[in-house]
Amino acid sequence: MEQTDLRAPALAAAVRPATPQQRAARAARNGGEPTLEFAERVPYDAYVHASTLHGLQQPLSDDPGEMSFLVVSQIMELYFGLTCHELREAQRCLRADRIGDALAPLRRAALHLEGLNAAWKGLRWMTPADFNRFRNLLGEGSGFQSAMYRHLEFLLGLRDPALIRPFRRQPEVYDELRAVLAVPSLWDDVVALLARRGFDVPAEVLGRDVAEEHRPHPAVEAAWVAGYADDGPDNHLRLLGEALAEVAEQFGDWRWNHVKAVQRTMGAKVGSGGSAGLAWLQRSMARVVFPELWSARTAM
Repeated sequence: MEQTDLRAPALAAAVRPATPQQRAARAARNGGEPTLEFAERVPYDAYVHASTLHGLQQPLSDDPGEMSFLVVSQIMELYFGLTCHELREAQRCLRADRIGDALAPLRRAALHLEGLNAAWKGLRWMTPADFNRFRNLLGEGSGFQSAMYRHLEFLLGLRDPALIRPFRRQPEVYDELRAVLAVPSLWDDVVALLARRGFDVPAEVLGRDVAEEHRPHPAVEAAWVAGYADDGPDNHLRLLGEALAEVAEQFGDWRWNHVKAVQRTMGAKVGSGGSAGLAWLQRSMARVVFPELWSARTAM
């Protein structure tokens, strides 16, 4: 089946879409060797923008270790955005009552979060002395100021409207975060789906202000206990619960890995962005993603 996409004709022309027959003919002409001549930009770079990506690293010091810190931070930003993309797709499916279709993006999101966690390994070499060689040059720059990480938290249901204040001088970013807060989180959509499936979810839960963080409710916990009762392979609600649990677990691992990285590189020093650093991160760990999905397991 041929695929066409007219959204970016200039890009398509540079990438040179091809059918299986055209690929086979090209390989025959090349005698099985890769194509080495192109009239313009190579198609890989046109699609991936690799040359652009590799031009985005601008270290502030001559310390060779700073490049690791910078690139790993950029990799994490890309994973934040990719995970948000998958979670939004899962939301669209759930809002249309297509639980089965929501499983694939949720499973991909969990795998992306696994890759995000692996990125921390690229910084395990960093000691306090290593970090101190360039830390002062970062000024007030802090991961706390990542708009895409905040976007991810909001999608997962960890919501604090005050945390968008740092972006008020960046109208486009600020408006995007406000828009995320104005609509239900993934967990809100899951709870609404439980209600549509006949579970007794109170109106106060369904009609709450979605800009505020969800508070665990015993009725939602009871719905999950009942939803897991059927352990057959066709129980999509149980499969949904497990896919969500994997996302929450991988995200929790990232937060814990963040705590460990801070402990390793700066101990209990104050954070660059004005927080208490390690202590602030440790307190934030108490906020649970998809809380009733975990508490329900006690009663299962």
